Amino acid sequence: MKIASIVGARPQFIKAACLSKALRAAGEEVLIHTGQHYDRALSSVIFQQLDIPEPDYRLGAGSDTHARQTARMLEGIEAVLIKERPQLAVVFGDTNSTLAASLAAAKLRIPVAHVEAGLRSYNKQMPEEINRIVTDHLSALLFCPSDNAVNHLAREGIVDGVYQVGDLMYDCVLAFRSTALAQSRVLQELEVQPRQYALATVHRAENTDNREKLLAILSALANLGTTVVLPLHPRTLSYIKKWRLQHYLASPALQVCSPLPYLDMLCLLHHAEAVLTDSGGLQKEAYMMQVPCVTLRGETEWGETVLTGWNKLAPPHSIPSIVSAFESIEIPDSCPPLFGDGQTAHAIVRHIKEYLLGTRA
Repeated sequence: MKIASIVGARPQFIKAACLSKALRAAGEEVLIHTGQHYDRALSSVIFQQLDIPEPDYRLGAGSDTHARQTARMLEGIEAVLIKERPQLAVVFGDTNSTLAASLAAAKLRIPVAHVEAGLRSYNKQMPEEINRIVTDHLSALLFCPSDNAVNHLAREGIVDGVYQVGDLMYDCVLAFRSTALAQSRVLQELEVQPRQYALATVHRAENTDNREKLLAILSALANLGTTVVLPLHPRTLSYIKKWRLQHYLASPALQVCSPLPYLDMLCLLHHAEAVLTDSGGLQKEAYMMQVPCVTLRGETEWGETVLTGWNKLAPPHSIPSIVSAFESIEIPDSCPPLFGDGQTAHAIVRHIKEYLLGTRA
């Protein structure tokens, strides 16, 4: 079998780390990197650390408006798919790379397999929500990470080709956690002690593009009463400068650093007392590592983590709302296995094989 996998952003690289190995053991994979994330720490280093195969194609889409970026990706992905003629296109998550790849493949009548299908925040102001919905409705195979995701699809009338396979990120956590803890020196480099800091990330447009929200987040992080390690996304830094909020980064409570490679982030997450983030992936990873999380949004696509008590929503409308959510954190008594058994990559490959054999019959 010949499969095209399309990636472009950090969470997709991590998911591809486990799936590419399984796909290549079963057949041929063509790996296409759209270039949506072009910062070295967000791209090349992750490929090296996780032993992801070198992409067969690098499209260099870079950053731009949603329409321009997606258009460049569409053009580049279409050309590769026409040349390679894969039997199936695998897309991941909810980025513009996901949308462009699913559109390009569907229009060429190449079946689409969506990894991390069925997520819904029910907030269509988020570009990611639009990308998820369109991709799910174009996909022939929908690989869901949880029962909630399966139920979301069923409510939209999508039941064929839907499989609850668990989450590839859990495969990666299990595969790389020991290596991260053994090899990473990030705690020593940042001069922080286990369970004496919180880990924070901010990158979503709804927070960075709004001066009041970004100000509330930065102010709250500086007033939590604990050290906060803040790996600063390039997009966030550019808006901090635009809104003239650089002085908040000088707070003695904030340990600001550049974006970190995956193994360092995994080590930091393991030892953190809590997480504050607007990232969907980090919410999940916090749950998988049994670290309580405060989500800096009014909703989440990972509602099951909220229901179990490991995740709290804190819409960044004010400093007190964020600080209060952090101060009210309690460690739940249990952590149910929401995201599979760590064998998601093998389950996905098995279903892909069955699908392709069925279409040939």
